Amino acid sequence: MGGLGLARVRPLPPGAGPLALAPRWARWVMLAVLAGVLGAAFGAVGVPAYQLLGPMVGSILVSLGGGGLVLPRKAYLAAQAVVGCLIGTLVTPGILGTFLADWPIIIAAVLITLAASSVLGWALSVLKVLPGTTAVWGTAPGGASAMVVMAEAHGADARMVAVMQYLRVACVAGSAAVVASLLSVGPGEAAPVASFAAWFPALRPVPFGAALLLAGLGGHLGWRFRVPAGPLLIPMLAGVALRSSGVVELQVPPWLGALAYALVGCTIGLGFTRAVLVQAAAALPRILLSIFVLIGFCGAASMALVPLLGLDPLTALLATSPGGLDSVAVIGAAGGADLSFVMALQTMRLVMVILIGPALARMVSRLVERR
Repeated sequence: MGGLGLARVRPLPPGAGPLALAPRWARWVMLAVLAGVLGAAFGAVGVPAYQLLGPMVGSILVSLGGGGLVLPRKAYLAAQAVVGCLIGTLVTPGILGTFLADWPIIIAAVLITLAASSVLGWALSVLKVLPGTTAVWGTAPGGASAMVVMAEAHGADARMVAVMQYLRVACVAGSAAVVASLLSVGPGEAAPVASFAAWFPALRPVPFGAALLLAGLGGHLGWRFRVPAGPLLIPMLAGVALRSSGVVELQVPPWLGALAYALVGCTIGLGFTRAVLVQAAAALPRILLSIFVLIGFCGAASMALVPLLGLDPLTALLATSPGGLDSVAVIGAAGGADLSFVMALQTMRLVMVILIGPALARMVSRLVERR
């Protein structure tokens, strides 16, 4: 038979998908194309956090198809450092001033929200929907991408945390948009359409160089000294200190932030397997219930801020909404909300969750173990 020149077809390994037969370079190209196309499509229809979600979904498809790809660990750590710098740029002197003016009430609102999310995480753990640390990070009301990175650094299942966090982002964005249309307090501003110039602004040498230096040095120190989530935490905290003190400006252009989010999304997505998706599907009803309970609790708590600070209901609601900081900011701008207060509470909550989240996760895990 060998004389017939028939090509031998390599059989698929047991359980492998069709992509296992493709050359490795072709699988990487397919991953890049899917990540870009899905990210652009999600962005076009207004999906929150599309820069991370598109690459994550594309990576899940490649992984389930038998891609067998793994991103280098150094690329993931570098992405964490850039995301940390990006979070650091959120704290502006204006936000700091708003926080200092109303800090007791802002801190109280943040702590109440954290307590509620921790109770939900505890309930999910007791009901054996998810392990303790995974449940706590999944219900934590901080920035979704930061929570996924923190969860991975502290031994939780980052894939399940990503499912929980981004489901909540979608639910928060959808419900907030509906409520904002009912509570709109002014004409506000229309969300600008992203253009080439918006994605690739002129680089300012000093702020851009400072951001790269902070990401590189801070990320290295976090990795070198084995600080949990250090590549994200150190650039973030240093960026907050530098910007709020007025020492230096930081510029993280949108294209660099999008690349960092894409790397985080791909790292998470490539870790998905059929077993993980089955687990997520089985837990989905209870995860959704916990999400709506937290949204409802935060909505009720927001009404206490209206008489206390003289806020309009929309500003109070968006300020306390559990997650989706970027989408909440866009909705608030369109509805005429007080964005300085919204961003002050949301940003301070993000910082506090990152700082005390590990202790909360350990505490909830110990409480579950004692039962």
